[in-house]
Amino acid sequence: MIVTRTEEDMAVTVLTILDETRFKQMITKERKRTERSGMAMALLLIGLPNRSGEQMTADGTVVANALSTVTSDHDIPGWFEPARVIGLIVTEIDPADLTSRCNRLESEVRNAVAFHGDEEIAQQVSIRVLKYPEPTTSNEEQLAPMDPLFYPELSENQPAISNIRGLKRGMDVVLSALLLILLLPLFALIAVLVKLSSPGPVFFTQTRVGHLMKPFTMYKFRTMYADADPGVHYHYVSWFITSSDNAEANDKASFYKLTDDNRITPIGRLLRRTSLDELPQFWNVLIGDMSLVGPRPPLPYELQQYKPWHCGRLNEAIPGITGLWQVVGRSRTTFDEMVRLDLQYARTISLWSDIKILLATPAAVVTGKGAC
Repeated sequence: MIVTRTEEDMAVTVLTILDETRFKQMITKERKRTERSGMAMALLLIGLPNRSGEQMTADGTVVANALSTVTSDHDIPGWFEPARVIGLIVTEIDPADLTSRCNRLESEVRNAVAFHGDEEIAQQVSIRVLKYPEPTTSNEEQLAPMDPLFYPELSENQPAISNIRGLKRGMDVVLSALLLILLLPLFALIAVLVKLSSPGPVFFTQTRVGHLMKPFTMYKFRTMYADADPGVHYHYVSWFITSSDNAEANDKASFYKLTDDNRITPIGRLLRRTSLDELPQFWNVLIGDMSLVGPRPPLPYELQQYKPWHCGRLNEAIPGITGLWQVVGRSRTTFDEMVRLDLQYARTISLWSDIKILLATPAAVVTGKGAC
């Protein structure tokens, strides 16, 4: 708790600065509340000058005094890094006003620091304003990775998360390397069949969105004709994602993949139905872009239709070749149901759950349950 005084009447006001643990818990809580409400939030991080002793304490008091004059009752101040970075959570922002509000906030805080301290301190403090959700863009090449600072509950510093990620990564490397070696003859056979089926390359490469919104190149065996129109998939996926709340979509058996798609070659239909077209993704697993188990990575244009809570399926887990929704619903589910399954997996992740999903995957593939 830091006591501050206004210059006008020297009345004592009290600003409660949460400790680091509590403050980061509030970041998670407010992020999730923002996802439910459809509003936006900002996270202001103020780095103190690199000083020590009494001067460091004085600098912290100046910043706290400054925040007391620009915060509302709904804003939440706290230590993001003890004695180094003070944070401020600003909630209930209109998404349309998010960028301009953040710009005003940075200016207001810097001016307030100068008023309660001096111009030198105002210039020495670093101010960073983060937006959530980040304003979307229709330009796929400008896809902005999600800032992990909004996901402190997923920090590598937490032993439980660090341990499971280490074990999971170890299993990914060992199994993907082993399978790539053992499946080389099958790779060669599929490559020949793909080449014979239609002109074009054996492998199909595509930009997908991975963990924390980072794009990567995903590999598949080509299942379509080389001149296939991608617009068909764009319009279908846009409808599928936005129709989850639509009664019409819930009344029919919705598929996450197109059915009766005339862009697919005859051998491509077999590869898709048996999921053999996915085998090259073991390379993505080996190099760390993907995991054996996790949510399926979307295309960049799919994110244009996402609600903020949908993004949790990418931010809370590394994308995978197979996952809970593949073995439970396997394309026969609404998009919202698929996201809920992905979130259920991410929030209860364990090595044993990965093993159970891996063991259940061959049966789902062999039976063709929900496959297209």
